[in-house]
Amino acid sequence: MSTAILTGQPVPGSPLEGDLRSLGFDVRVASDAADAETLLAAVPGDQRVAVVDARFVGHVHALRLGLTDPRFATAAVPGAVTAKPEARKDLTSALRATAGTSGGVVTLDALPDLIASALESADTDVHRPELGTLVATVPSDPQTRNEARQAVAAVDDEAVRLRTAVKSRDGFFTTYCISPYSRYIARWCARRGLTPNQVTTASLLTALIAAGCAATGTRGGFVAAGFLLLFSFVLDCTDGQLARYSLQYSTLGAWLDATFDRAKEYAYYAGLALGAARGGDDVWALALGAMVLQTCRHVVDFSFNEANHDATANTSPTAALSDKLDSVGWTVWVRRMIVLPIGERWAMIAVLTAVTTPRITLVVLIIGCALAACYTTAGRVLRSLTRKATRTDRAALALGELADNGPLASAFAALKRGGLPLPAPVIAFVGGAALVAVAAFTSYGSPWVVVAAVVYVITSGLALSRSLKAPLDWLVPPFFRAAEYGTVLVLAAKADVNGALPAAFGLVAAVAYHHYDTVYRIKGGTGAPPRWLVRAIGGQEGRTLVVALAAALLPTTDFTVALTALAVAVALVVLVESIRFWVSSGAPAVHDEGEPA
Repeated sequence: MSTAILTGQPVPGSPLEGDLRSLGFDVRVASDAADAETLLAAVPGDQRVAVVDARFVGHVHALRLGLTDPRFATAAVPGAVTAKPEARKDLTSALRATAGTSGGVVTLDALPDLIASALESADTDVHRPELGTLVATVPSDPQTRNEARQAVAAVDDEAVRLRTAVKSRDGFFTTYCISPYSRYIARWCARRGLTPNQVTTASLLTALIAAGCAATGTRGGFVAAGFLLLFSFVLDCTDGQLARYSLQYSTLGAWLDATFDRAKEYAYYAGLALGAARGGDDVWALALGAMVLQTCRHVVDFSFNEANHDATANTSPTAALSDKLDSVGWTVWVRRMIVLPIGERWAMIAVLTAVTTPRITLVVLIIGCALAACYTTAGRVLRSLTRKATRTDRAALALGELADNGPLASAFAALKRGGLPLPAPVIAFVGGAALVAVAAFTSYGSPWVVVAAVVYVITSGLALSRSLKAPLDWLVPPFFRAAEYGTVLVLAAKADVNGALPAAFGLVAAVAYHHYDTVYRIKGGTGAPPRWLVRAIGGQEGRTLVVALAAALLPTTDFTVALTALAVAVALVVLVESIRFWVSSGAPAVHDEGEPA
């Protein structure tokens, strides 16, 4: 239960108390500022508290947005201010400061707004939600009160609530084929007490069943898999819309939302590979290639965004042209579809699964993702080269954490600016490309792969010895991802033995989970996973060296066992630490409002 303290002159017939109770507040009335402070002190320390002007006129959803969003410690709308338990001390101090500067006035009609201003004056971050057409005001006389009530009656806040439950920047397929009805599913779920986490879990289970249907290798199974994958995506949209509709944000929900989309998609790739195998077609290399490509696309997006998150003088002619194109309606949708976002991608996969074969599905997927990757990466390179920006230490730290270097590369990074006089992306690309090329053009078991892996360890360290503030330094983490995943893929394919590619698929999936976990921790402001975890799983260069050594020293069957063992070990360590973190009280409530790629 939360507590709302009403202040100011009561208004006969006002529905405010009932509105606050409908939002879960226990309502108490203060006669003056001193009484408000007394009532505030009496509220249990583990409860949210709000101070609301009794003259408030507005929509219930305006109060909901301003007073119940769990993501913000303090928030305010005109006539109301709230604080979670961790910000109670700030709220109390602001109330005392307000009363002290009022000259001892007994009744403070504008107390909530004065408290909010005092909080901001004390450098407290007060969230003020964008209300749009919603009304939230404190009328000063009967005429303005009547006008405010008419304004409230003129806007259907339930329609606004439904509309704003949908992301503002979704893809074409999601916007026009899913959201027009999934928002009503979200409302149906909210009215029956279902939580976003339950819907997210249902989406995962549906996708896993779809993967199981695809794994049957029958035409009926493929058709069922396509329909179930689309239904899983409907639920995937619904869980976020439910969270926004009912403001049910949580740390556990953040973790589920951040990881289940990838788990669903990559499990489906595995289902396609198993189904193809039943028909005598081995497409594990294609399935693994699709996962590698999609993961590398995402790290390009994450790295670019982190590198420019708080850059100053962040201007670019390319960005200006992009903004200009966004002002032309049809170009917005074309550009969003070109990048093959999750809605378009899953729709394509579902249709192709139902009417073609797993091989065709994966080949078309890889081609589409490759073209999308070329488009987005080229645009970001152009922006970076034409952008006049000063990047911060925070951005450089984030790129270093995304690199996922272990103890071996860190030892060479200690050389600081010594070594090769080349930019960090060039060093990272040369080392990774050389390793993948040697693995691809030598026979299985060649010692040259180990030599190339050792060189890669050295170049990884040298790349990270740079400051990572140059225009293209955000390319370093994607180059590392491509080198590690690509090496595993090539060596498993070279082994040419049953089980090697599925084992490699499992290893890349486990490592990719670790990298996504790192991304969402950084986005939440808590930094990368602890260094002991990175050391325990070897870092990206350490794992690459271990796989290269295993390929050089072990026969193909034993190599498969080694990949499987490494995949299980990495998955166990990473999952245990990730679950511990995301269910802890210190985890951030991060919700992805726009999936990159």
